[in-house]
Amino acid sequence: MPTPAALEAIIKKSGISASIETSLQLPGDASTRKYYRIFVKTGGGALNTLVLMSMEPFEDRGMDVPFLAVQRHLAAAGVDVPSVLAADPAGGLILLEDLGDATMLKKLQESSGPDLEKHLYEKAIDALVQLQLNASPQKKSGTLEAFTLSFDVEKLLWEIRFTIEHFLEKYLKRTITADDRQTLETGFGDICSVLATQPTVLAHRDYHSRNIMILPPARLVMIDFQDARLGPAQYDLASLLRDSYYQLDEDRIDRLIDYYITKREAGTGSRIDGADFRRIFDLMSVQRNFKAIGSFASFVNLRNNHSYLKFVGNTFENIRRTLQKYPEYARLREVLSHYYYF
Repeated sequence: MPTPAALEAIIKKSGISASIETSLQLPGDASTRKYYRIFVKTGGGALNTLVLMSMEPFEDRGMDVPFLAVQRHLAAAGVDVPSVLAADPAGGLILLEDLGDATMLKKLQESSGPDLEKHLYEKAIDALVQLQLNASPQKKSGTLEAFTLSFDVEKLLWEIRFTIEHFLEKYLKRTITADDRQTLETGFGDICSVLATQPTVLAHRDYHSRNIMILPPARLVMIDFQDARLGPAQYDLASLLRDSYYQLDEDRIDRLIDYYITKREAGTGSRIDGADFRRIFDLMSVQRNFKAIGSFASFVNLRNNHSYLKFVGNTFENIRRTLQKYPEYARLREVLSHYYYF
């Protein structure tokens, strides 16, 4: 927890005239960052809340640290992101508006019918299309570091090998035969090569139901965007619709892909081949979900954090069901299923 003096200093730096009443540590995300809700009383006696992000000091990057740089870029593009009130690079502190606790996942879990599910996902797709059209490099020039990073073959395959190491070998303790390892390399190598040839947009990189906040009456806010980089348009859509944390049925996914295509075509004036788009969406889903499993396993191996293991089952099923559509990847599916189930 930051010291009282550090809290007072950053609140003063924000220009807010208020006294600190108390603070509460909030549940963290998958990173090592910590978050605190700060309760403050203004001069008029009203009680308000702010959120403090605590991370490693970033005075070497200053206001160009990725979270702040991407936040400014997205805000300038009209994407709804949390307002930054002040930053203390030397202390590793960023003061943010308080968005509350209602993630999209929480709203979905509270839903009693399909109408709210449809509404929330369509709004999330609207926001995603806005990001892709207005914040990608062809529309927004500048020196954003994310524009120099992309999902090339090397990056995509590195994530695959990371999962093989951390999930199959270290967590499940499987011994992979030479033939099966070659099947994994060949199958995923083909998938990653196809994905790396796709046109790119700015990708949030972790766009799913836990990283979208819902505020009344109709505000949807993206968070956790600091790892943005260039990737296929299907990257964030696959992350959203084939989510590790919330399972949509395939009919719903198909209709939401149609919705995305309609919105994207209206925004660009260019026609999208639906069949080709869906194939890349599926391949991106396989790579993205396999990468997620590697992350969940690495949290155990490197941090002794077991809290994400409960999502592995859903995530693997996303991969298995998707690969069933493609006979050319039958052997890859068989090998993955063998080491996962047996």
